Amino acid sequence: MSEDEDLSEEIVREQAMIVVEGLRKSIRNGARTVEILRGLDFSVPKGEFVAIMGASGSGKSTLLGLLAGLDTPSAGVVRLNGTAISYLPEDRLAQVRGQTVGFVFQSYQLVPTLTALENVLLAHELNAEGDGKPRARQLLASVGLGDRMDHYPVQLSGGEQQRVALARAFVMRPPIVLADEPTGNLDTVNGAHVLELLLGLNRTEGTTLLLVTHDATLASCADRRIVLRDGLIISDEMNSERTRPDRLTPFGFSVGR
Repeated sequence: MSEDEDLSEEIVREQAMIVVEGLRKSIRNGARTVEILRGLDFSVPKGEFVAIMGASGSGKSTLLGLLAGLDTPSAGVVRLNGTAISYLPEDRLAQVRGQTVGFVFQSYQLVPTLTALENVLLAHELNAEGDGKPRARQLLASVGLGDRMDHYPVQLSGGEQQRVALARAFVMRPPIVLADEPTGNLDTVNGAHVLELLLGLNRTEGTTLLLVTHDATLASCADRRIVLRDGLIISDEMNSERTRPDRLTPFGFSVGR
């Protein structure tokens, strides 16, 4: 590689929203050491939508947890928006994570004793000052839950709970959104609604979106697909034939229960 190419790669890494360098994760299982991730290197520029794919056990969820700062690597580093997060003290890590990353879980992870509005507000109250209610109400209304803000999770369908979770993830206007099988527990219609919202934010707000999925249809909408096998990247390609949902109208589509 030439000196100019080296410099170009360095500039790309410095400008990237997500940078992964030499990332490894291993665990002890009795006398054995199990290598889950075996040295990953990649970067994601601002605004890109990346789908992480691979069979069960390939290391996808482990990678997502490391990117979110929910776990510590055995070696290597993760940088989010220029900050190396992998070995930060917990208080500093929580601060960076709260202001930089929105996380969407497959199983929603709503607090059962809080209303939809209170669940969305929780992220704001933990990470910001001022009144977060206008933003929270606007997000809930935009995902079709304007009349269900005072309902508790048990009173909401699975699709509605996931839309609450999406509003919560976006309430801080995070530059990065990480999603773990965000449509995995939803039917086709609600899954399409969730995908529309994710892509709408990715396009209109410049959000960098990285999600784990087994869904080839969902992955076909990504700008780029990274495939893992046995803890290694076996494919990292731009998606020249990506598709977009026909009804993509960010924060304004018509949704049903």
